[in-house]
Amino acid sequence: MKEKESGSRADIYVRITERIVAELEKGVRPWVQPWSAGHANGRITRPLRHNGEPYSGLNVLLLWSEAMARGFTAPTWMTFRQARELGGHVRKGETSATVIYASRFTKTETDARGDEVERAIPFLKAYGVFNVGQIEGLPEHYHAPAQPVLDPVERLAHADRFFARTGAVIRHGGARAFYSPSTDHIQMPPFEAFRDAASYVAVLSHEQIHWTADSRRVGRDLSRYAKDRTERAREELVAEIGSALLCADLGIVPELEPRPDHAAYVASWVAVLADDRRAIFQAAAHAQRAVAFLHGLQPSTETEREAA
Repeated sequence: MKEKESGSRADIYVRITERIVAELEKGVRPWVQPWSAGHANGRITRPLRHNGEPYSGLNVLLLWSEAMARGFTAPTWMTFRQARELGGHVRKGETSATVIYASRFTKTETDARGDEVERAIPFLKAYGVFNVGQIEGLPEHYHAPAQPVLDPVERLAHADRFFARTGAVIRHGGARAFYSPSTDHIQMPPFEAFRDAASYVAVLSHEQIHWTADSRRVGRDLSRYAKDRTERAREELVAEIGSALLCADLGIVPELEPRPDHAAYVASWVAVLADDRRAIFQAAAHAQRAVAFLHGLQPSTETEREAA
């Protein structure tokens, strides 16, 4: 068993960013890998912790990517210690996948006037987890067959209810899908223009993430979206990741076929990530907040997603 070194905080940013960039340069969008992989069995879900709690944000992308690269079909991951506490053991020679934990701690300092002030200091650390496919001796339910895919009608009806409860104004017409900040509405092509109902829902999920940007919701600044290519690339990255997370929650396949403008976006994402090693972390965090906000608009019986 070999644990990957956590490294310094700067190393974490560089290592993960380089990994995402390498996949984008190969034409792979990591956030849609599970759906496009032919060997993915059963229902697509977010990766799960040992206690069944779903991962969130960038950890979802990291573990989806790891699972596809190494052929894991089970969604559950755990640390070496958690496996041991459950009576299991990681097979000799297995290597861990990297996940991150971000939080803040409070430090008391003295300001220029001699007063004590508390300052919140963010920190980031990486640690290793193993897929249950790498672990022997776990309780039987960890190795249960993959959940079957939900009935399409039931799945789409659930998604329709989910989006209706957000209260977003959705208009239909034209050939483009977009969110208009000035009128605060989502524009969608006619339903009949889509290949199938799932494709319509997948595109709508992308636009719903844009819709959360308004200051009355999550609050992301879109004022430079139309003028600044870099800002547009950043927001589209948020919407892409957020849509993939939301589609996993709803059991809907995201947009696997790139839009006509995606080739340009991929090039701009690579440029942004190469210039700013924190950009993918920020985009994933924004996406997670957007998805959590949409879940928060649902009745209390809906499961809300907490940030990792």
